[in-house]
Amino acid sequence: MSVGMSTISLPAGACDCHTHVFEEGHSLDPARSYTPGPLTAAELLAHLRRLGLDRAVLVQPSTYGTDNAGMERALAELGLLRARGIAVIDEATEASTLRRLHTAGVRGVRVNLHTARRADPGLARALLTQAAARVAPLGWHVQVYTELPVIEALAVDIANLPCGVVVDHFGRAHGAGGAGQPGFAALVDLLRQGLAHVKLSASHRLSSAPDAADMAPIARALIAANPARVIWASDFPHSGVRPGLTPEAVHPFQHVDDARALARLAEWAGDAETLRRILVENPSRLYDF
Repeated sequence: MSVGMSTISLPAGACDCHTHVFEEGHSLDPARSYTPGPLTAAELLAHLRRLGLDRAVLVQPSTYGTDNAGMERALAELGLLRARGIAVIDEATEASTLRRLHTAGVRGVRVNLHTARRADPGLARALLTQAAARVAPLGWHVQVYTELPVIEALAVDIANLPCGVVVDHFGRAHGAGGAGQPGFAALVDLLRQGLAHVKLSASHRLSSAPDAADMAPIARALIAANPARVIWASDFPHSGVRPGLTPEAVHPFQHVDDARALARLAEWAGDAETLRRILVENPSRLYDF
């Protein structure tokens, strides 16, 4: 993969651990905060090839609620050698549906507290506990998207869950806050004890500094805490709420230099072996490739 004047060599089996596919015509959740444009499995595959990656994890978008059918179709198109999925479920999701999703390549469920603005630790605790109880028998994990103060408040609960936990997008640690920001030490401690994984992903959401330079101390602290519990993702195709648009309007994808994001990871990792662990070994174990 070429980045500017430099080239980094990616190991075989490298994985982008947080991507989305948006299927044209897919039924939308009435409570969604935005409407995405289409992004096909073929376009996702082209993204992987551009970056020199071999594998991807598809995360069910919030815009589709608990209707995971589009992700299932994308997983079938990409194939189990290349892709895995993270579903969204609720109390009405039947055990037979979970078994079908497992066969399709799903290996976890997402609890999205941030987008729904659920910052109450009591509610977060209940949602995590319920999700973990449903998926632990399948060997899945729970992926949680929330803020550092919530992670800090739930650290003991996370440690006692019957399944693994993956923390999205740096635990929403903001670059401007540095490694001393409230709640960050709790995330580092969970990693150090091997009680959670963290995704180094979506740094463009968390930094206003040129080239996300202020995310480097945060990323390096997480990697140093436990390189066996760190994974990376692009967050392609960079969907989300665009200011000034109604939820019903199509919100354009944000332009992000994913090649540069991957090059930053190589800089944070510091050496080829650590990079291989983050891109290949850790995702292979976590997602059952």
